[in-house]
Amino acid sequence: MTRTSTMLSGIVLALTAAGIAPALAGPTPPVVIELFTSQGCSSCPPANANLITLSQRPDVLVLSFSVTYWDRLGWKDTFGKPEFTDRQVVYEPALNQFGPYTPQMVVNGRATVVGNRLDAIDALIASTAPLDGPALDLGTAMLTIGTGTAPANGADIWRVTYDPNVVEVPIARGENTGSTLAHTHVVHTLENLGTWTGAMLDLPLGPAAQGLRTAILLQGRNGGPILSATTN
Repeated sequence: MTRTSTMLSGIVLALTAAGIAPALAGPTPPVVIELFTSQGCSSCPPANANLITLSQRPDVLVLSFSVTYWDRLGWKDTFGKPEFTDRQVVYEPALNQFGPYTPQMVVNGRATVVGNRLDAIDALIASTAPLDGPALDLGTAMLTIGTGTAPANGADIWRVTYDPNVVEVPIARGENTGSTLAHTHVVHTLENLGTWTGAMLDLPLGPAAQGLRTAILLQGRNGGPILSATTN
């Protein structure tokens, strides 16, 4: 052991003895791209394809949320849930949007772009500041959030479960009648686990359903910016 590592070990032990938990160290968090899409929207297939392309980047976490407000056009989205629509609606005032639309991509909860324009999406990713929130340690049965500076009213802890595979869905009615639409990283559940206030926090986690992965988004309330993110 080098002199430097010995000194660092001594500091950690001293902090622990004093009851002060050092901040967790972790990998660089990914850029989070949320696509709000619908199988009943004729403009959405190109955005779904763009999400498949973006999902191949190691520095990006993509999530596909199927909204429900286009179900009235004759086809009920097979993945749509009201809570996914609610998530998009909450974003719009914070993003200075008049109202929800599809296909919409939201980057790190901070900026938005039309989802069928891959060049604009790439430019937005490049210009978006990296996440600088606390470290997240997602274990098999426990989530640990490190120390950091939280917003004044705290931050929401979101658990998302999603299918990382490409899933193809044949569409029998509506604007995409006769098409088979490819999706990836389709969100199945969205759950609020509570509030982070800046202190280190341990939360027990049950397993995701078979075939699904878990993502954690630490985010300012009411559609605020994403502070930190991780996935297994």
